[in-house]
Amino acid sequence: MAAKESIGKTVGVVVAVCLVCSIIVSGSAIGLRDKQQENARLDVRTNILDAAGVLSKAEGQISTYFDDNIETKYLELKTGQFVDMPVGYTTIEAAARDPETSHKPEDDFAKLLRQPNVVPVYFAKDDNGNLDTIVVPVYGAGLWGIMRAFLAVDVDGVTTKNLVYYEHSETPGLGAEVLNPKWKALWDGKKLYDENGNTAIKIVKGGAQPGDVFGVDALSGATLTSNGVQSTLDYWLGNNGYQAFFANKPWKS
Repeated sequence: MAAKESIGKTVGVVVAVCLVCSIIVSGSAIGLRDKQQENARLDVRTNILDAAGVLSKAEGQISTYFDDNIETKYLELKTGQFVDMPVGYTTIEAAARDPETSHKPEDDFAKLLRQPNVVPVYFAKDDNGNLDTIVVPVYGAGLWGIMRAFLAVDVDGVTTKNLVYYEHSETPGLGAEVLNPKWKALWDGKKLYDENGNTAIKIVKGGAQPGDVFGVDALSGATLTSNGVQSTLDYWLGNNGYQAFFANKPWKS
C-alpha cells in the first residue's frame, strides 16, 4: 500500500511541476509576444532601408527615419492598381498563408506555393523629399527553402539599385553568399527590362561580361541557389508580378 501511495505522490508532484512550468512558459510567451512582433517589424524596416540605400542615415532611429522618409502603398497585383490597406493586413507572409487573401499561381516555376493578392510597395524619398527609390518584396525557392528579399529599383522602373535577402536557409559559404556585400554590389545599375519591356536581368554562370547591363555574376558553387534567384526575378518581374506596375509607372501620375 505504501509503495502505491509513494508512486501516486510522485506522479502528482510531476504533474504539478509540469502544470506550473507550462503556466510559466505560456505566460512568458504571451508577455513577450508584443516585443517579438515589434522586433520583427523593426527587422523588416531595417532591411527596407538597407535596400533603399539609406540605412546609414537612420543612425539607430530606424522607426523614426522610416516613418519620415518611406511611404507604404498597397498594390493589387491582378489589376496593377493601388488599393487601400486590406483590413487586418499584417505581413506579406501572413497574407500568402490565408486563402482569403492569396491564390495559387497557375505556373508556379518560382515555387511560391501561394502568392498574396495585395503586396506592400515602399517609396523612399531623398534628402529633399523627392521620390528616389522604389522597394518591392520578392520571394521564391532556393536550394533548401523559400528565400525572401527586397528589390530596390530606380524611379525609371528599369534600373536596379539593390537586392537584399533577409530570409533564407541556403548553405553557408555557397548559397548564403546572397548576403555577401560584394555580390550585392553587383546589382547596382543593372537593367531589369529590355527596350521592349521584357524581363532581361540574368544570373550568368561564370560571370557576366564587362558592359553587360543585364548580367549579374552567378554565385560560385551554388548553381541551384542562383537558379532560384533567377526564377524568383523572372516570376515577380513578369505579368504575374510587377511588370505592368513598372511599365505604367503610376508613381509619376
